[in-house]
Amino acid sequence: MIIAHRTASQIALDDPQLYLNRELSWLEFNRRVLAEAQDPTVPLLERIKFSAIFAANLDEFFMVRVGGILQKLHAGVRAGWDADRMPLLEQLRQIRRRTLELLEEQYRVFHRDLLPALQGQGVHILTEAKLTESDRRFLAAWFRKRIYPVLTPLAIDPGHPFPQLPNRSLNLVVLLRRRDVPEPLFAVVQVPPVVPRLVELPCDSGSAFVFLEEVVRMYLPELFLGMEVVASGAFRILRDREYELEDEAVEDLLKTIEEELKRRRRSAPVRLDVEASLPSVLIEFLEQVFDLDDQDVYRLPGPLDLSGMTALYELPGYETLRDAPFVPQPVAEFTRAPNIWAAIRARDILVHHPYESFSHVVDFIESAAADERVLAIKMTLYRAGTDSPIIRALQEAADRGKQVTVLVELKARMDEEWNIRWAKELEQSGVHVVFGFVMLKTHCKVALVVRQEEDGLRRYVHLSTGNYNPQTARVYTDLGFFTCRDDFGEDVSALFNYLTGYSEAPRWRKLIVAPTHMLQFFLERIEREIAFQQQGLGGRIIAKVNAIVEPAVMKALYRASQAGVEIDLICRGICCLRPGVPGVSDRIRVISILDRFLEHSRVFYFGGGGNPEVFIGSADWMDRNLKRRVEVVFPIEQEDLKKRLVEEVLALCLADNVKAWEMMPDGSYRRRSPENQPKVRSQERFLELAKHETHRPVLEPGILAPAWSARGGRGDADLYHQHDGRT
Repeated sequence: MIIAHRTASQIALDDPQLYLNRELSWLEFNRRVLAEAQDPTVPLLERIKFSAIFAANLDEFFMVRVGGILQKLHAGVRAGWDADRMPLLEQLRQIRRRTLELLEEQYRVFHRDLLPALQGQGVHILTEAKLTESDRRFLAAWFRKRIYPVLTPLAIDPGHPFPQLPNRSLNLVVLLRRRDVPEPLFAVVQVPPVVPRLVELPCDSGSAFVFLEEVVRMYLPELFLGMEVVASGAFRILRDREYELEDEAVEDLLKTIEEELKRRRRSAPVRLDVEASLPSVLIEFLEQVFDLDDQDVYRLPGPLDLSGMTALYELPGYETLRDAPFVPQPVAEFTRAPNIWAAIRARDILVHHPYESFSHVVDFIESAAADERVLAIKMTLYRAGTDSPIIRALQEAADRGKQVTVLVELKARMDEEWNIRWAKELEQSGVHVVFGFVMLKTHCKVALVVRQEEDGLRRYVHLSTGNYNPQTARVYTDLGFFTCRDDFGEDVSALFNYLTGYSEAPRWRKLIVAPTHMLQFFLERIEREIAFQQQGLGGRIIAKVNAIVEPAVMKALYRASQAGVEIDLICRGICCLRPGVPGVSDRIRVISILDRFLEHSRVFYFGGGGNPEVFIGSADWMDRNLKRRVEVVFPIEQEDLKKRLVEEVLALCLADNVKAWEMMPDGSYRRRSPENQPKVRSQERFLELAKHETHRPVLEPGILAPAWSARGGRGDADLYHQHDGRT
């Protein structure tokens, strides 16, 4: 980089060269997901799962991010709007180039590694050419009984316009010929989504499957009697799912979101996937009907939509091909107390999911619903899942006459339909349902229980980095916090008044709330570390987040690095900051951890000149979190909990040398290797720690020091000493 040849004083921190493009950084994240599918040390069916996650991630990226870029281009916008300032057309060009590379790698891994490995374990995925006569007889009977009645062949001609195919649906396009018609004829057959994607064949040992679209293709002549099937192939279309609401145009948010969901079914296409073997005449036909250019078409070796391979992951048996099962552990403070209220009255409690049980959160709401002393329950719901015990508990509480208020975020992307359903069901049960602000998503995770006790009303609070969703709580790493301290209770009550009424944002005692003052809070904390460093007290910042995009935060971190502040960032996904740039970010290190569970918790550590502060919450360092969402970050002040976050959660993540990737200045990532050091796989260690009733420092002093010292760091012993108030 040209920047590397300048002195720090000559470098303008708004130079676009200092920042990485958000979309390309996301593709690098998905590359790391794909790497898990390539890793031979990962159990085979887990590799299949990661390949499916990679495919599903890429679909969402095109529907939301690429869809958003295309909307801006259609509106006449050309310039990039992020810190890197990459023009939109250049973004699309680079997205296509990198996506093609990733898809080529995914299919190479799938065909070269995963399918042969499955075959070695007795799981066979067969093509038509490999079917036996008995297989064909079985499929012929199965097709006529199970599929034929469901299929609808759709001719395409002046009297039969091209159908409005659902987003992400799998279809066959067919080229036909009839004796009395010289021109080619076209038709479409949707592969029925109500039938399992993998058709299981009778098998003496192991398992054998054939893809559903292969079966439909085999029997196309039965759908087009009297016609010659000249050619056919699979395709799928991805549609734009990005949308924006205009405040003044929204009178009924629920109705507006419902209408938006209907619109999506016919929204503009953003990507067309076709089998690579599809004849050019059929590809040109599809490009014409979807009004797409060749650059929007992705020719893939097939099978299309590898996200459907999750069906294999769920195959009964084959337990040795999956991660060893685990049982989330109960938290001792809850199990030893006579009830959940006594446990929280005794002390603040921190719960680390999925290692520790989410059942304590469910019990918090269920106990409140059943307890006669509980007068009111208030909570936010961003993603609640498909079968929610928390929803049922809230309905029960309303049935019992309690005051129940729930803020349901209707704009939670990809969960809008479920949230609409929950909102309607809760309203029918007598729950007060509100939808927050039209122009701001309510992303904070907050629950409040008001209980009548001998000494008066007491407020019990749960705050979290993750959603109230029992399903994702088993696969996302998150932190939950229970307290009944008055200062937290007053803040949370004020927060709900702010969300549900016309109350202005109050002067918070403990909560840091976006969009009112969270960005300014983080900038002030970073500047304070700069001041401590300049005073000789040592500046130190550690942040565990999912994304780093906000320009003001990145510039502040650059200034801190230039001042000598040591900065470690544990960033799972998008990171637009460049670490290790001479004169700019020499003292910034970035790692990304991808493992069995999705890293989702957010933790912020500021050294405080020997009096460190630790915060957790729902917000990432992104412009949307800090400026366009209601988010909550809050301090952890109880000494044992603060120590646990520093010496256990952050220290283990920083020490991970098995599943951690180091970010390079050019935006690429290099997997860490233990080499001559002891292996540290943070998620495995967290699973082990959850089985112990007490938490303690889990690393011997100095285990982090070699990695840090090699790049100018200070070592974990210093971090522990800061926590104890020594410098």
